[in-house]
Amino acid sequence: MTQRYQSLAEFYPYYLSEHRDGTCRTLHFIGSICVLGLLAAAVLHGNPNWLWCVAPAGYGFAWIGHFFFEKNRPATFQYPIYSLLSDWIMFRDIIIGRVPLRGELQAEP
Repeated sequence: MTQRYQSLAEFYPYYLSEHRDGTCRTLHFIGSICVLGLLAAAVLHGNPNWLWCVAPAGYGFAWIGHFFFEKNRPATFQYPIYSLLSDWIMFRDIIIGRVPLRGELQAEP
């Protein structure tokens, strides 16, 4: 990755291109659901110790998707903020049907 992205709008199409494999996207989706569940557990139980599990749950699933299925390096290492925001944009786009959960992603939505 040699291009420097100046905005999230510029970065997101690149982010999607790094998530063409359906299993990778599914693992990202599962990780995001786990993050939401852990945040809810922390609030509902009034126990901030649940928060220790948020990053490993979210990034663990995502990185397994990248290293074993997508076979690329997560964009988190070079663009941590844009990547985190794009995770949630892709999560939303999967829910509303703009990005397919399964199957090969052919082109930018």
